[in-house]
Amino acid sequence: MWTLTWWWMLAALPLPWLLRRFTRAEALERDAALKVPFGAEFSDLVGLRSHASARWRLAALTAIWVLALLAAARPQFIGEPIALPTTGRDLLLIVDLSGSMEEQDFQLNGQWVDRLTALKAVAGDFIARRVGDRVGLILFGREAYLQTPLTFDRKTVKALLDEAVIGLAGKETAIGDAIGLAIRTLDDAGVEQGRRVAILLTDGANTAGAVDPLKAAELAAQRNLVIYTVGIGADALTVRSLFGVRQINPSADLDEAALTAIADKTGGKYFRARDTAEFLQIYSILDKLEPAESDEQGFRPITELFYWPLGAAVALALGAALAAVAAARWRTSGLAAGGEWRATLKREHG
Repeated sequence: MWTLTWWWMLAALPLPWLLRRFTRAEALERDAALKVPFGAEFSDLVGLRSHASARWRLAALTAIWVLALLAAARPQFIGEPIALPTTGRDLLLIVDLSGSMEEQDFQLNGQWVDRLTALKAVAGDFIARRVGDRVGLILFGREAYLQTPLTFDRKTVKALLDEAVIGLAGKETAIGDAIGLAIRTLDDAGVEQGRRVAILLTDGANTAGAVDPLKAAELAAQRNLVIYTVGIGADALTVRSLFGVRQINPSADLDEAALTAIADKTGGKYFRARDTAEFLQIYSILDKLEPAESDEQGFRPITELFYWPLGAAVALALGAALAAVAAARWRTSGLAAGGEWRATLKREHG
């Protein structure tokens, strides 16, 4: 069906008529800089006294005003209801953006990439598969930020994850603060008990923040928030240096004991993601989660239509302006022709 969201904007329709009706018109000749004795003859010659032009301009201005107000009233078309399947799961992705995520120890399509790039590739597919789930996104480094609240709009969550950059939230790692923000987000969203799930993806240890990760995990357990933790980073990486080829452990700073404890305290599980293949283990575990029963939800798609009357008003205003310019040029040529005609009469008749 069709509707006007801001229908009250149409109350301004009679405003131009009221201004014309109750304000005093000023004389057009008051500020005339030059008066020509035979100007009336020129006016009759080129049609300046014709009322047809004035009526045309008034009609054009009226149409422009009506179309502009119609656009301001936000016309919309509301489609038929569309059923939205729901599983009852509410999932929060908690993604680490600390400086250590710059380590390039993952291979993606045969190319070495940093940890965040690999995470985006795998998590993007994970988000796309969460049909019927509400998904939220928390980004953290030295600070923790709620990037996306719980929503069915998976495309937006994926887009905001793709736009995340390393160091956006600081170079350090505040795991405890991120878990605390997850608890607060779920509380504010009114998520029922037994439906709280968070996935914490990090490659380091807690080095910042005001909340201890294990204390935050205990609080999460009290609120029935299940946390699945994922430790990111390869165990061994071959590098070349001035002293030859050697192997290093790029995940030496990863606190697996703390991540395991967080998962155990909340009833979750700890995963070790040494490569992109191990990331995929998260899917099978989350797909086995018992969804809570919930009523089927739906929505009605809304299409904004304001740009149609707005575009018509702009086009009409542009056409009226071009017509006025053309008319002014025609009048100017008519005045010039009238001046030549009067000069000729003077020469012939003295």
